[in-house]
Amino acid sequence: MKFFIDTANLSDIQEAYDLGVLDGVTTNPSLMAKEGISGQENVMAHYKAICDIVDDNVSAEVIATDFDGMVKEGTELAKIDDKIVVKVPMIKDGVKAIKHFTNQGIRTNCTLVFSAGQALLAAKAGASYVSPFIGRLDDISYDGLQLIDQIVNIYQNYGFTTEVLAASIRHTMHLIQCSEIGADVVTCPLNVITSLLNHPLTDSGLAKFLADHAKSNG
Repeated sequence: MKFFIDTANLSDIQEAYDLGVLDGVTTNPSLMAKEGISGQENVMAHYKAICDIVDDNVSAEVIATDFDGMVKEGTELAKIDDKIVVKVPMIKDGVKAIKHFTNQGIRTNCTLVFSAGQALLAAKAGASYVSPFIGRLDDISYDGLQLIDQIVNIYQNYGFTTEVLAASIRHTMHLIQCSEIGADVVTCPLNVITSLLNHPLTDSGLAKFLADHAKSNG
């Protein structure tokens, strides 16, 4: 399973990378705004700064919602670095844009996916990644993990190469359950990844080892 971090914060990205488990980054306009990044030139420069930290897979989202606009924006984003994956919304023109980018050899991440049917269309168009938002589905009393399971099964049935990128991960159990189901990727905040380190028996065991060492060494 690949671990992506869902942020535009360079410090968090560097920390996750230094941990040795980071495979990529996902961003969106809201995350850019949270970091105070505005203006096209600044946004493009920030994407480049992210690419300079990680080894691959930096999802950069288009703002346009029409085909021509998405193609124009996505083409410019792809020029930033070979690590860029163009993030395209699951709408009619978005599916058309994914097909265009696929034909041009540009990787894509189809975002805002909330149904198996949408995921099937994205895969048919050649998306590199499809991003079902499981936390947001949970918010409206729908089982987001069930959707991940559906998509994984459909893709396995037909040999689609599109990777299932579980998004809107809220906590460690989401992450673990996605790994059990067979999601290819999870994207989440840094604290969800670092929370995997925690276990009370690890803490108490280490404390005992250190205490015993102190006793035996005066």
